[in-house]
Amino acid sequence: MVFDFDDTIAALSSAAGPACRGIIRLSGPGVAAELLRHLRFPQEDLAQFNQARNAARYHADFSVPSWPPIPAHIDYWPTTRSYTGEPMAEIHTVGAPPLLERILSELFAHEVRPARPGEFTMRSFLNGRIDLIQAEAVLGVIDADDHEELELALGQLAGGISSKIQELREELLILLADLEAGLDFADEDIEFIDRVALNHRLKTSMKFIGSLIDQANNRLQSSDRLRVVLAGLPNAGKSTLFNALADSQKALVSQVQGTTRDYLSVDLSWEGQPIELVDTAGWELASEGISLLAQQQRNEKIRNADLVVWCTATDLDESSLAENDKRLEELKRASHNLLMIQTKSDLHSAGPKLETLSVSAFDQRSLENLRRAIHDQLQTSETTQRQILGSTSARCVDSLVSSQEALRNALSAAEMHLGDELIAIEMRESLDQLGKIVGVVFTDDILDRVFSRFCIGK
Repeated sequence: MVFDFDDTIAALSSAAGPACRGIIRLSGPGVAAELLRHLRFPQEDLAQFNQARNAARYHADFSVPSWPPIPAHIDYWPTTRSYTGEPMAEIHTVGAPPLLERILSELFAHEVRPARPGEFTMRSFLNGRIDLIQAEAVLGVIDADDHEELELALGQLAGGISSKIQELREELLILLADLEAGLDFADEDIEFIDRVALNHRLKTSMKFIGSLIDQANNRLQSSDRLRVVLAGLPNAGKSTLFNALADSQKALVSQVQGTTRDYLSVDLSWEGQPIELVDTAGWELASEGISLLAQQQRNEKIRNADLVVWCTATDLDESSLAENDKRLEELKRASHNLLMIQTKSDLHSAGPKLETLSVSAFDQRSLENLRRAIHDQLQTSETTQRQILGSTSARCVDSLVSSQEALRNALSAAEMHLGDELIAIEMRESLDQLGKIVGVVFTDDILDRVFSRFCIGK
């Protein structure tokens, strides 16, 4: 992809087809000259336009030979503080396709060339207005299919994930500077950073990159269907609740503990949100056989869950309640999104009353309250847990893995008390990989991969 950024470019920026308003976008060093060539400003606005230093809106008529004047208003950014980082303007007028095509033809007849797909956003990236992750978010906003995808793309465009990666790069750069400063004074036995602090900071960085890798892999593997997992001690009422929520009798129900040895799942739709509801084996320790396999399957489902619903039975005795609290603490360390409920609320026992949502599988009102609570928690957590667009994940996952591996090698070298120069080499490799993600380091292939998916005018 070869561009000449000394050119002034133009393209239709609004959606194709007839509309009340159409927008033509221009960008480049010749924007002011082109506007003065084709537009007829009121005299009082002309002087202001020629002296413009800040963004402003003007009313003018676009002049086309043999046509009556076309009324328009112009949004004009005269400096580098525009979206593209260079002089830019938008011509807003009636959204009639023949009229918009004629305006573009007049522009292209002089010193303006048609913009190529993604060229406005590429100029924004190359001029330092946005980074590569934010550039992909522009496309994410355009392609969003629903409110959640739009919120995710807007969060990425606002720099949420970019700022975190940039902060990590800054921390690693400072750490590398301290390390390399020590190399300059190796003969004088001056230590700018001790190994304990170095190891801790490397581990912290690896953990953060690991969380990004998990997010990226989840985005690549996930569908629109969210997984909700029911978990709890044996005989906590999970299977009965599963049957009630699924409106079926898929799960075998028994008063005997450990009846569920395998997981069961059913696809549902609550308030338009596709959900996979999963019933798992009771939370207990097992060392062999079918019980061990059931526990392994349960742990896998919990790791990949969008929400875990922890079920605490109303009829627990004191010893079982202590075991429940112990397992719940383990779960809090393993799950990023947890909803705690008290099951069997229809039993009028003397058991403990917890400050959680009480649910009975035999009461439709409490079941509806649970469905609403699950839906609300999924909606509030979805965009915060998933900060990376799928397109960004596909591009970045290899760089994230390579960055983490380089830090792992640096940590191994530090723990083995190898030379600081070996640690520095691995840290520089990690920084290069992170630089590829945000666009500090880029090649034509990377740019082509990102911007070739854009439409013209963006």
